[in-house]
Amino acid sequence: MEDLSDSIPCSSIAVDSVLRMSSAGVIWGSCFGPFDAKRHGKFCFFSPMLVCLDIGFWGDKSGLFAAIFSFANCGIQRYRQQKDWVNTLAAGVVAGAAFGAGTRNWKQVAGITGLFCTFFQFAKDSKSV
Repeated sequence: MEDLSDSIPCSSIAVDSVLRMSSAGVIWGSCFGPFDAKRHGKFCFFSPMLVCLDIGFWGDKSGLFAAIFSFANCGIQRYRQQKDWVNTLAAGVVAGAAFGAGTRNWKQVAGITGLFCTFFQFAKDSKSV
């Protein structure tokens, strides 16, 4: 099978990642939204509105992280002209720093970024049947 990653533009890879991760964020928001509404004590009328807000929040955040991460990963890979774990680590650092710039909890940002990078590397190295 031919590797097409050198001929595909980074923007196309980023758009594909945004669509996939935003979908995952929407699914997570729809699963977490009712729990969040119940936790805040909002029932009946406000519950669907809070669920919709959670769906939008998690879809946007997941898509933003995917865009920064995949575009940085592709750009670093093209700059270094190597396909290895260093690209994934550097892209995770860039995405984590950009994503967590507004927060003050850098330990949490570093942990989540490391977790995402690990999952991405495992998914990238796995072979489909």
